[in-house]
Amino acid sequence: MTKAVWVLLVMAMLVVTGNVAMVWYVLQSGFSATEQPMKLEVLFARQLRRMAMPEAQKQMRNPVLATDAVLAEARVHFADHCANCHGNDGSGSTVIGQNFYPRTPDLTKIETQSFSDGELFYIIHHGVRFTGMPAWGKGRPEPDLDSWKLVHFIRHLPTITKEELEEMERYNPVSQVAREEQEQIDRFLQGEPLDPQSPAHHH
Repeated sequence: MTKAVWVLLVMAMLVVTGNVAMVWYVLQSGFSATEQPMKLEVLFARQLRRMAMPEAQKQMRNPVLATDAVLAEARVHFADHCANCHGNDGSGSTVIGQNFYPRTPDLTKIETQSFSDGELFYIIHHGVRFTGMPAWGKGRPEPDLDSWKLVHFIRHLPTITKEELEEMERYNPVSQVAREEQEQIDRFLQGEPLDPQSPAHHH
């Protein structure tokens, strides 16, 4: 039996064993998203994700230069589209991010930073099934320069500055309630009486 056949057999056995373990775990714990994934489940999921990516995609190089202008554009894009789950600093320490299953990862850690540019692009463009990560790309990946710019920003996250984080807060999505509250405060500062039913009245 050739080495290649042995490798395929071992991989098949690992997949079967992993599937059995996952089924057992689900039967024991149910479908609650409040549980923390087991280490084996995390390892298995990461390996499957890497195996599922086409090798050509993994080897792709970022066609966008990492200029200050590109990082500034990506910073605004990230604040508007990604920070609800990942946080402006990429830590994933948000109400939404910490209630996903699996939890939103810390993008500054080695587990994410060790991905190639092509792998990061693939995840952003195509999303990841059975997680909260949506597919942000539309159509063919080649014209998707926005996702490549985000790859540069993810690389920059471990060294992001306080000033950059403060700037990003201006671009974070605002809820309708918060928007109405701010409008009430602005009108009050201009001399209008504060509506006693508004949320701002109770702060």
